[in-house]
Amino acid sequence: MEAQSTQQLVDVDSIREGVVILKSGELRAILMCSSVNLALKSQDEQDALVYQYQNFLNGLDFPVQFVIHSRKLDISGYLNDLRETLKKQENELLRIQTEEYIDFIRSFVAMQNIMSKNFYAVVSYHTGESARRSFAERMFGGKSAVSFGKMADEEFQKYKNQLWQRMENVVSGMRSFGVRSIPLSDTELVELFFDLYNPGESGKQLVAAEPVG
Repeated sequence: MEAQSTQQLVDVDSIREGVVILKSGELRAILMCSSVNLALKSQDEQDALVYQYQNFLNGLDFPVQFVIHSRKLDISGYLNDLRETLKKQENELLRIQTEEYIDFIRSFVAMQNIMSKNFYAVVSYHTGESARRSFAERMFGGKSAVSFGKMADEEFQKYKNQLWQRMENVVSGMRSFGVRSIPLSDTELVELFFDLYNPGESGKQLVAAEPVG
């Protein structure tokens, strides 16, 4: 049996103008979302948020997937910045305090299993061509004669506009229950997929939307 390359196992065909184009021809827009801490809300506020969330879900007529990406917090960059500050510090007392702070942060993170969490909403759109693919092709990765990543600009813009309308509905709907969201750019999408497929590597950290609540 011929071995498959890693690229063949990845469903992404290309990333274009903030749109993830899958090999099946389906399109995805990914929103990075803020979070709401329900524990800090009163019971009435919690009930109101849950009610707004329920209304949001009931109003959707297209698929949306919510994803939580968790990984161990990497503070190496922060510690390196502190060490650079320490080298330039001329005040002896501040030098000692900075050294103690670096030791405290390093030991605290080493003892605690501190995780960073990013929240995403994935908005889907099926092009007419992708919808016509058979169930077996979609499930088992049958090859398509169409190179969706190289579709003509006019065709791509038509599909993108449809996807963007759905994304704007999601952004507006989530805002009603206190969640802010921003679409990821091409660079941010590449960084996200790199982190997902290379969990042991230390990639660039994405900047989250401002938390609410």
